[in-house]
Amino acid sequence: MAGKCNQDWMGSLPTSLSSLPLANLAIPGSHDSFSYWVDEKSPVGPDQAATIKRIAKISLVKRLMKKWSVTQNLTFKEQLESGIRYFDLRVSSKPEEAGKEIYFIHGLYGIKVWDGLEEINKFLTQHNKEIVLLDFNHFYAMDHEHHLYLVNMMQEVFGSKLCTADCVENITLQYLWGKKYQVLIFYHYNLWNEYLYLWSGNKMPAPWANTTNVQKLIQFLETTLTERSKRGTFHVSQAILTPRVKTIVRGLKSGLKNTLVHRNLPVILNWVKMQKPGVMGVNIITSDFVELVDFAETVIRLNYLLLKTNKESSS
Repeated sequence: MAGKCNQDWMGSLPTSLSSLPLANLAIPGSHDSFSYWVDEKSPVGPDQAATIKRIAKISLVKRLMKKWSVTQNLTFKEQLESGIRYFDLRVSSKPEEAGKEIYFIHGLYGIKVWDGLEEINKFLTQHNKEIVLLDFNHFYAMDHEHHLYLVNMMQEVFGSKLCTADCVENITLQYLWGKKYQVLIFYHYNLWNEYLYLWSGNKMPAPWANTTNVQKLIQFLETTLTERSKRGTFHVSQAILTPRVKTIVRGLKSGLKNTLVHRNLPVILNWVKMQKPGVMGVNIITSDFVELVDFAETVIRLNYLLLKTNKESSS
C-alpha cells in the first residue's frame, strides 16, 4: 500500500530546485490513473470495438476484461500520498444514460469524474504546496455540451487552485506557491483556447511505445528523450508495456499485472534510476501499478542530482 512519506515532497524541495521550471524536474505519474476501480456490471465502454461489446454480454468476459482494464491498485488519495503528481485521465459519457454525467473509462467505466476530482482537491487543500498535473487526453461519446459540463465542473471543484496557462518555462514551484495555484489541466480538445485555466494538450506530449518487449520500450524511451523539445512543453516518458491481443489471449486469466508488469517492472525501474532531469532529461515518468516497486520515491530522488550539477557549475 501507499506510504505517506512522499505526501509533501514538492513542498520539501530545496529552494534551488523549487525555483527551476517544473518541466525540468522529475515528476512521478501513473498510467490510466483512475483505473483502480472499474464497474464490471456496467456496459462495455465506447472505447472498445464492436466485437468486444458483443462478446462482453457474457458476464465472465467482463470479469476477464477487468483483469486487463485495471492498471492501478491505489486510489487517487493513496497515489497522491505516495508522491504521484501527474494523472493520465480518459473520460466518457454513458450513451445509454440520460444527462451529461462523465465517468473515467478504460474498457469498463470507472468512478464519476466529479468524485475523483473532489478526492484530489481535498488532498490539495490539506497539502497546499503540492501541485498536480491533470492530463485529459482521451474523450469518448462526448459532444461539445459534455465538454462544457466537464470544464465547468473542474472550475467548480478547484476554483482558485487552477493555474492559468502560461509559458511553460515560467511555471516553477515558487511561482505556483506565490499565486496559490495547485492544479494544471491539460485538455486535448479544442476548447482549451476558450478558458484561461486550460492548457493545450500539445504542451504535454506523451509518446507511446506500444510494445510488449521491455528492451524495445527502453530503446523508445531513450530515443524520445533525445527528441524532446528544449523549450515550451512538458514531457511524459510512458514507462509502460502495452498488451497485444495475443498477449491477452495467452494470459487471459492472469491479467495485466501478472502477465506483463510484475516481471518487467524491475528492468523499467533500473532504467529510471539511470536517468537525470533537466532541459533534455526526464520530466514526467508514468508507470502501471505504481506501488509494486519504489517507483515514486525513485523518480523524486532524481531531482537531487540537479543539486550536484548546480554545485559543479557554480564552483
